[in-house]
Amino acid sequence: EGLIEFYGSFGEMFEFFCKNTTIHGTVRLVCSGSTGMKRALWSLLLLASLAMLYWQFALMLRQFWAYPVVLTMSMHSEPKMFPAVTICNLDPYRFELVSEHLVQLDRMAEESITFLYGTNASARLFHANNGNVRVRGLPGVGNLSGSGFKLSQNFSLLRMADLRSGKKHSSVGFRLCNATGGNCFYKTYSSGMDAVLEWYRFHYMNIMAQLPVIIDISEHEEQIEDMVYSCQYDGEPCRPSDYVHFHHPVFGSCYTFNSKGTDPFWTATKPGIPYGLSLILRAEQKDHIPLLSTVAGVKVMIHNHNQTPFLEHEGFDIRPGIATTIGIQQDEVNRLGGNYGKCTTHGADVAVKLLYNNSYTLQACLHSCFQHIMVRECGCGYYYYPLPAGAQYCDYNKQPAWGHCFYQLYNRLRNHHLNCFDQCPKPCRESLYKVSAGTAKWPSAKSQDWVRQALRHQNGYNSTSNRKDIAKVTIFYQQLNYQAVNESPLLSENLLLSGMGSQWSLWFGSSVLSVVEMLELLIDTLVLSLLFCFQRLRARKTLRVAP
Repeated sequence: EGLIEFYGSFGEMFEFFCKNTTIHGTVRLVCSGSTGMKRALWSLLLLASLAMLYWQFALMLRQFWAYPVVLTMSMHSEPKMFPAVTICNLDPYRFELVSEHLVQLDRMAEESITFLYGTNASARLFHANNGNVRVRGLPGVGNLSGSGFKLSQNFSLLRMADLRSGKKHSSVGFRLCNATGGNCFYKTYSSGMDAVLEWYRFHYMNIMAQLPVIIDISEHEEQIEDMVYSCQYDGEPCRPSDYVHFHHPVFGSCYTFNSKGTDPFWTATKPGIPYGLSLILRAEQKDHIPLLSTVAGVKVMIHNHNQTPFLEHEGFDIRPGIATTIGIQQDEVNRLGGNYGKCTTHGADVAVKLLYNNSYTLQACLHSCFQHIMVRECGCGYYYYPLPAGAQYCDYNKQPAWGHCFYQLYNRLRNHHLNCFDQCPKPCRESLYKVSAGTAKWPSAKSQDWVRQALRHQNGYNSTSNRKDIAKVTIFYQQLNYQAVNESPLLSENLLLSGMGSQWSLWFGSSVLSVVEMLELLIDTLVLSLLFCFQRLRARKTLRVAP
């Protein structure tokens, strides 16, 4: 009873509320009692203000539940770790186990080029086997020529003519069919060079699928000194522990410097060319497998530590006889995730099982997702990606229609018709490197003699070419400060409450205590209604007992 005021009627309660509340305009309802028009006008104004208030509330809540973000940029300056750098010689190995099949493929390629462009356009593609690489751990296997694998003749290169805009155009491609042969299409290219390269890679993948999934090339005679004549970082020579070696089926022998990013030796303390990574590289192409790539030089990619370098999507080429200086600048992106966007911290919450042993990246997830779908729908795996457990690489002797299946799946992935982009979120924290490069001839005409002599005495360099088989590259931080791009909520809980309070003050000129007054009015109304109902029921019982 101490918390509830008892009124004789609802009118008395409403009059007390209007006279004593802090909500502006309500007192006018009582003071204008003698003139009904003013009371009606003020009633309409209060109702219109109430409607506008809750309309604004609805707009603010809808914007809040959309979870918009705003980007804030900040600059930081501090010593940091030098990024990982991967270099490849663009000269893949010619494995001895499949050497005879590769020779047959070279003959087929030469015949196809002769058929398409004439005899004079065909280059000699035969190679001696003295450059073949042996696979360690398979002593009883010398060559897979007798394994039963045969190059298919069902994918011949053809030239097709079509009419576009009234002009005659020709394209080059090869035909792919499903298992029954009822559904076929031509994989065509407007450039005959692109068609020949893709056709060669298609056969090459089938040949390389004959190799064991895990091979050891550690006994191969090529060492890092055969590719890197000189390596210095911050004026100090590189150490054997500073790089790891791997072989890429298209880009050849590759080395990654500072792959883990944990050695204090690679801490960048100063910006500028003298404090970066300086390499003198052999850019000579041995032409082990010439039709996998028409580029001569060195492939270079700058990436984050513990990440798989996807050289087919990123990186740049270094020309022979050129000194290239590459300035890098780091940007850091921090995404909110959760309701504000889809991202992952470590990839543990991603539905796709990664096939790479390094840290999570978007490309690693997309490749893994595509490989899982490829194995499920085509029955085999794409040779350039790692295999899931229990799967095998595609071979048109075993899966004749895998090419038809693969190219259709790849087109769906490229057009975002596969769900891989939905299943693979971006990392919540990501470092990006912006690159700017400059080039100059190296060595110069006056210095090339003594440079070649120095390399010959130090590294056993032997060449008669004129600046055509060596290149110099220097990678350095342009500045140590980096730009951080952070996502933050556009409308947080505090801003939402502040905005709602501002709207309440605008339309009613009141505060939070006014809301409490309205709650008190509601409670008093409910209690008074219950009391009136109780009195009415009691009065009915009294009337029944009176007779």
